[in-house]
Order: sequence, then structure tokens, then C-alpha cells
Amino acid sequence: MHTNSLANEKSPYLLQHAHNPVNWYAWGPEAFEKARTENKPIFLSIGYSTCHWCHVMERESFENDGIAEILNREYVSIKVDREERPDVDRIYMTFVQATTGSGGWPMSVWLTPELQPFFGGTYFPPENRFGHPGFASILTQIAEAWHSDRDRIRDSARDVVSQLEKQVAVEAAHSGGPTIDTKTLDSGFYVFRRTFDSQNGGFGGAPKFPRPSVFYFLLRYYARAGNQEALEMTLLTLREMAKGGMNDQLGGGFHRYSVDERWFVPHFEKMLYDQAQLATSYVNAYQITGDAQYAGVARRTLDYLLRDMHDAGGAFYSAEDADSVITPDEPDLKGEGAFYIWSEDEIREAVPAPQSDWFIYRYGVADGGNVVNDPHGEFTGKNILYQAMTLEETAQQFGRTLEEVSAGIDEASRILLRAREQRVRPHLDDKVLTSWNGLAISALALAGAVLDEPRYAAAARNAADFILSRMYSPETGVLLRRYRAGDAAIPGFLDDYALFAQGLLDLYETQFDLRYLEAAVRLTEKQQALFEDSKSGGFFSSAGGQTDLVLRVKEAYDGAEPSGNSVAVSNLLRLAQITNRGEFRRSAERTIAAFGPNLDGQPAALPQLLGACEFYLGQPRQVVIAGGKDAPDTGALLRELFRHFSPNQVTLLADEASRPVLEQGIAAIGGMQPVNGRASAYVCRDYTCQLPVSEPSELAKLLQ
Repeated sequence: MHTNSLANEKSPYLLQHAHNPVNWYAWGPEAFEKARTENKPIFLSIGYSTCHWCHVMERESFENDGIAEILNREYVSIKVDREERPDVDRIYMTFVQATTGSGGWPMSVWLTPELQPFFGGTYFPPENRFGHPGFASILTQIAEAWHSDRDRIRDSARDVVSQLEKQVAVEAAHSGGPTIDTKTLDSGFYVFRRTFDSQNGGFGGAPKFPRPSVFYFLLRYYARAGNQEALEMTLLTLREMAKGGMNDQLGGGFHRYSVDERWFVPHFEKMLYDQAQLATSYVNAYQITGDAQYAGVARRTLDYLLRDMHDAGGAFYSAEDADSVITPDEPDLKGEGAFYIWSEDEIREAVPAPQSDWFIYRYGVADGGNVVNDPHGEFTGKNILYQAMTLEETAQQFGRTLEEVSAGIDEASRILLRAREQRVRPHLDDKVLTSWNGLAISALALAGAVLDEPRYAAAARNAADFILSRMYSPETGVLLRRYRAGDAAIPGFLDDYALFAQGLLDLYETQFDLRYLEAAVRLTEKQQALFEDSKSGGFFSSAGGQTDLVLRVKEAYDGAEPSGNSVAVSNLLRLAQITNRGEFRRSAERTIAAFGPNLDGQPAALPQLLGACEFYLGQPRQVVIAGGKDAPDTGALLRELFRHFSPNQVTLLADEASRPVLEQGIAAIGGMQPVNGRASAYVCRDYTCQLPVSEPSELAKLLQ
């Protein structure tokens, strides 16, 4: 069996390619030196371990001896895990999108030995198809061009990098600070309103991605402006997603996206960042409506994380694959979604009647399969489970009580989940990423408080402690990005600092352990030192001085994950309220000003930043609970507090241990004491407080 240098790596994605006949190298000095010494172009392939089309291109091309021979003879071939090195991915994705009009993974880019790109694309079939050149043909043509005209290619690549530098440049538009106002927020709302699918929820047509940053903004827009449309767009989308095949109806958790407009046929991979952000959205919806269905979806999503994505040390893994083994007899034959889909016969064999009848009716199971348009035949005779009928409709159909049918379907679900666990599970990417764990900590901390669930609260603490103990140096303040198999590595990027600091802030504001607040402050200070452009505003995605990057990018697009800049603004504004430190607010203002043209011209591209601007433009409220941390009367006030969706608010607990620390930033906290021996809530704006209250009902009035 062929083995290349990727066998020495920790990334599951790189290890998947360790036995390709291609002589792959990891991104690093060894590969760069080889390209320079041999004067060869670099073929750069970027993907991730749970990427369906990455697997396809590996099978078709990278396991092909003929293609491998061309790559090994003409190129230095480098593999990059985009989840480990988002900085590298971001640079070359910018190039591919600029030159082809689209992007995706696997990403294929050809570079000069100086790492400057000159040709790129995404997935290439191995052979010529439908008038388009295949991968082998492209490799041959580029190699011939390099041999005959490499100086021109180098000149062109230098020009490309120069153009990209101009494209990614972000400069503060207004030297006097941000000029954003509520009209900008209105513009963002109207863009989403125009693209909203009022029948199925979501925005735009197929394929549909959840994009929780949109919910983040719309719910905050609703909270400030009282706009019911913003709320209803969010709630309808959350309900329709939960009903569809994109939601794992048996095991909980959401698949990556839906290939159709009604959330029915998913792309089956499951990503940690989706689970975390969507759980937060459903908890927020529950706070606003009090409707238990939203809390139920959040619980199922987080229970999935704790069951299937949880490291024994407390952190969370990255993803589960879309592809899985179809039958144990053929372990190398995989199909998308094979782990999740069912034939009617399989259900009837596992579940006795009448529960099987009820389950089949509720979840839209058909004898010949329920996927009508299946061009690749992957779902022939199989069913994607979705909520075709409500429990009430099912009970009415079979003439049974709602309670009986609900209990029977629950039992059928448990039986089928146990049966599914006997199948070969999809590949698990078991690396721990700091930024994605930050999102999970936020979700678990919020859910633990709002749903009064100690398991979630403990899981949030354990994940935070894992990263602080294994991926963070208190001496240097440096945070690392990736942990796997006992190895912590890769200096953190802006996303890691911002999203983990956000998780720590959320953990503090729900559990009030000062360690987490103090760590969030230190991380934010280090983030400013490493990434901030104090002259032009905003934060670079990577630290300065890296010789392996041809560009230094400031990213603000809030896609599947929120951008580091958007989260950084929110953190800075929250910390400014908590610590009363003006430099935090000024840093946030410079960042908002830097991205002001983007907010004005393309507000829908930055919904998380729009949500942060809701906080900036509002009058944030400070709520200080004076009382013993674990005292029952303190707990009663906190439960009332967490019942409300109050995004423009920071929450502090002033007990005997923390009061001296907190009053260093806000002197007034020194005088905030329990009233008549009872825990009391001080509700303030601009540190001017109303009279303290000790009854939860009185606190509710102040919060409204």
C-alpha cells in the first residue's frame, strides 16, 4: 500500500488521503521548499473529512494511478484541511470565487512556488465530459503551459494577488466613527423580507441552508422594533426546518442543508456549528413564545451532541459524514444518507403494529420510498423521515387518543433509534476546534439556564474547561485552534478568539463564575493585540507576520458560521458594559465603521454584525443580581430573568466574592446589596438604576 507524508498528520481529512498514490504534502515549509527547488507549480487541494464531493474526487482522481503519475511528475501536491486552516482556505476561495463566479469544496487551485494562485476551480471529473475538460486533461495542459511560459504565468499570478489585495481591503469609511443608524437595520430586514419563502420558510430557493445568523438578527430586530414580521419569518422557518427531513427525526440534530425548497431531502452531513447555532435559535424562540415545541427541538439537538459528538474530556467533535456504509457486507460501498433512511419493511420488522402504522403515517413513509425526484437513485425504495402529519392528525386517522398515539410513536422511535445504532455509523471527524466549541458552549450555557437543565450547564463548563486547560496558555495568552489525539496545535485565528470568548461570556452571564469573565477579557485583549487593525478598523482573520500567506484578509461575511469580526463587535460591546472600559467600545466602533460600506451596500451578507449593531444602537440594560450565588431567592430571580428574551442586556451577579472584582469596573456595584436580607435585582441603563426588587413578578415588570 502506498503511503505519503500525510500519514504523519493529525487531521482526519489529511489522514484519509495518506494512502493515495499521490505524493501529498501538508501545507508547510517542506512542500514550499520542494516547489522552489524543483521550480514546479503547486497543486493545492482543499477540503474537509465529511465532504461528499471531496470523497468523490478522491475515488475518481486521487486514487487513480494515471492521474497520480501526472501530479507526482509535474507538481508539488498539497492537501489542506479547511477546518484546520481557514486562513489558507479563505485566501484561495476568494481567488476561485473571483475568477470563476462560484466556490465550494473540494477546491482545486494551482499556485506558483511563491504561493500565488493562477488557476482554480472546485470539483473536476477525472475525464472530459459534456464538452468540459477533465482533471487529467487540465493537469496536462497546465503543466505544458508552465514549461513553455512560466514567466508569464508568474507575472499574471502577481497581478492576481495585487487585485485580490484591493478586493479584500477594508478601510474605515468615516474617520469620525460609525454612522450606522436604524435605517441600515431596516434595510437588512427588508432584504430578508423580499427573499422570504412564506410557504416553506427560509430565504431564497433551493438549496436551502439554515444560516442561523439571520435568525440572530431578525429576533433582535423584533425585540427592538417590535416588528412581528421579523419574528414570524423566524418562527415559520424554525418550525418548517424541524418538520423536514433536514432534522434527524429519530436521533436529533440537523443535517447541513436541504437540496429542495421544503427542507425535505437533506445533504446528510452534520456539523457542530449548525447544531450549536440552531439550538440557540430554538431556545430564543422558546423564550419569546413560551411554546414548548421550540424547547423540544433545542433539547433533541443538544442531546444529540451530548450522545454522539462529545469527547470524554468534555469538548465536542467537529462533524459526522453525509456518506455511510450501505450494507456491512460491503464496507467500501457507501451512499449519502444510508445511515438515516428506511424502507417500510424495515420499519415494520422492527416495530410491532399498531405503533408501526402510526409511525409510518406520521413520518410520511411510502411502500416504494418517498423521494420522487431521485436522479442518482440513492433513495430508491427508501424513505427520508419527516413530519408529514401532526400527532393530532395521526390520532384522528386511527381513532385513538392523542396520548396513546404519542406514547406509541415515542416507543417506535426508541426502537428504531436502537436498531439504527446497529448500522455502521458515518465517519466521525473527531478533532476539536476551538471556535466551533465556543458556539457549543454558548448554546449549552443558554439552554442550561432557560430550560433549567443542569446537564447542559455542566456540559458548557466542561467544554470551556477542556479548552482553557489544553488549548490555552495563561502565560502567553495564546489560544490554539485544534486538538486531536492528545495533540493541541495551530495558533488560533480571529474566529477562535472571538467565538470562544463569546462562549465564555455566555457562560459567565448564566452561571456567574468569574473565571470565565476574566478569561474572556484576557482573550479579547490578546485578540486586539494579534488581529486588530487599529488604524483602519476591523480585525484581520490571521495574525501578522505569517510568511505562508500571500494575503491578510478581514472577513465579515456571516455564512454558515458567523464571522470573527461580527462576533468580536458583540463581545467588545458587552465587555464595555460589564467592565466600563472605553477602549473596548472604541474598538467595536472602529470595526463597525470599517464595515460600514458593507452594511450599507450588502446588509444581508452581515446579519450577525447587524445584530451586534442592534446592541450598539440600543440602550443596553445592566441587570445586577445582589445575592448569594446558590441561594434559592437568587435562583428565583435568575429563573425569571432567563425566561425573557432580552438581547440588549448584560447580567451580573454581585455576591460577596465577586462584588470587589466587578466594582473595579462599575463602582456603583459596591453599593448594590440584598434588601432586607433578600436577593435583589437592580435594573439599570447607563448605570442609572431603578429601585431594587426582590420578587420575580416585580422583576418581570421591569424587564418588560
